[in-house]
Amino acid sequence: MTRVLVVDDQELVRAGLASLLRTAPDITDVREVSDGEAAVEAAHRERWDVVLMDIRLPGISGITATEEILKTAPDPPHVIVLTTFDVDEYVYAALRAGASGFLLKDTSPRRLIEAVGVVTRGEMLFAPAVTRRLVEAYTRQPASAVEREALSELTAREREVLRLVGLGIDNEAIARELHVTEGTVKTHLYRIMGKLSLSSRAQAVVMAYESGLVVPGQAR
Repeated sequence: MTRVLVVDDQELVRAGLASLLRTAPDITDVREVSDGEAAVEAAHRERWDVVLMDIRLPGISGITATEEILKTAPDPPHVIVLTTFDVDEYVYAALRAGASGFLLKDTSPRRLIEAVGVVTRGEMLFAPAVTRRLVEAYTRQPASAVEREALSELTAREREVLRLVGLGIDNEAIARELHVTEGTVKTHLYRIMGKLSLSSRAQAVVMAYESGLVVPGQAR
């Protein structure tokens, strides 16, 4: 069962999102806060499975609040960034902060509820337009020498796991691909994130692309 924290400074939007989420049978508790500081405080005070985070908030931004929650909360939740603004800098900032998803506020009610379920399973979810723009951006950018150097810390098997994560493949499918247990995949991913100072699967995906380990459009 899932607990969700809704963060938005517009009371009507916040209440509407909360009411919608309360209709989902597997969401047991929905709370609301109106700014980033309150979101950080709530994440430290209670355990949440998912935070729906607006970007433009009074005080600290949704991106800053996301980064703070994921770095410092005792039991960090999954964060879905929800905004009316389809702007590249927000997408990249959300990914680097460790967000598990990025949806626009014109997302359908069904899609929003499904998104909560997706991220609680440890997967990532992005609006189709966002995914397309990310791929286009990484196609234009050369691989970073700094990020390529960081990969030298990884073993060959860890690089392969990171590559598959970058392709959007979940742990169960990676285990089948590499003929190992899912527990082994999780161990590799834990070591990868430790060596590269990553705090989320989303950041691992960013690293896979920025280092050139994954090339947009490539197959497995």
